[in-house]
Amino acid sequence: MSIKKGKIVLVGTGFVGMSMAYSMLNRGGINELVLVDIDKDKTIGEEMDLSHGLPFAPQKMTIKAGDYADCKDAEIVVITAGVAQKQGGQTRLELAEVNAKIMKQITQSIMASGFNGIIIVASNPVDLMTYVVAKVSGLPKNRVFGSGTVLDTARLRYLLADYFKVSSKNVHAYILGEHGDSSFVPWKHTYVGCKKIVDIMKDNGHPMEDLQKIHEGVVSAAYEIIEKKKATYYGIGMALNRLTRAILDDENAVLTVSTYLENGKYGQDDIYIGVPAIINKNGVRELLELDLDEREQAKLDESCRIIKEMRENSIDKLIGD
Repeated sequence: MSIKKGKIVLVGTGFVGMSMAYSMLNRGGINELVLVDIDKDKTIGEEMDLSHGLPFAPQKMTIKAGDYADCKDAEIVVITAGVAQKQGGQTRLELAEVNAKIMKQITQSIMASGFNGIIIVASNPVDLMTYVVAKVSGLPKNRVFGSGTVLDTARLRYLLADYFKVSSKNVHAYILGEHGDSSFVPWKHTYVGCKKIVDIMKDNGHPMEDLQKIHEGVVSAAYEIIEKKKATYYGIGMALNRLTRAILDDENAVLTVSTYLENGKYGQDDIYIGVPAIINKNGVRELLELDLDEREQAKLDESCRIIKEMRENSIDKLIGD
């Protein structure tokens, strides 16, 4: 069966998934949205609630509660299902084993439908879960990617815009590495407009330590939000909407997704990690390899080491069973 353009299946109707769905409802650009979740009643309720807002939406859109069979002709499947990060400082990596089992089951169900589109993974820890989905699905590597550091990058742009008192749309900054504690910012590739941020700091007498504090604010943001309101979902919901639009509109947009590194790209091989990539109707068209200094490369290497260690110790065994 041919792929239906503009058809998206959302697997997982929790806070993150429904924040994405609500964002799509408000922005438009989607022809059909199918909701899939183990909790059938909740899925039906979410369908009804969203559909009642359609008279105020910018365009016609079909919303339905469905099942994995609906994936067969979808253009994109977005996976947000899984166990959420808990309060008390639980790291994303600690979620790995339980969510790997869930991702394996979900991916097998998606592929059993005959699906042949693009899968976006948002479940945490996202770099590991993207690896699981890619391995189990057998899809080409360019057609499976994770939300990576797209949200981290948005948080960075927001904080830098607030610091410099400029529009966040004119802040060109990227967070690379793990979506988590070992991420880093390649500051020499960070700009406000067309001027390097490191030069702006020097020219205006700002202490360089402020940049490190801003990055620390990005890393701690999720923990702080979870402590205050139990979960984070609006930001990532918007980020997932942004990713789907880049595909649907064939944008060739540069976004820091969790994508596959091989053949020595960034000094790595056989790993999913957050780096800038060009996203279009085919998924990841290509990744952009930045020139990293020694310290930045060491941070990326450490991110990859953490992920590979977790993979080798438990994840590979779980998905191989």
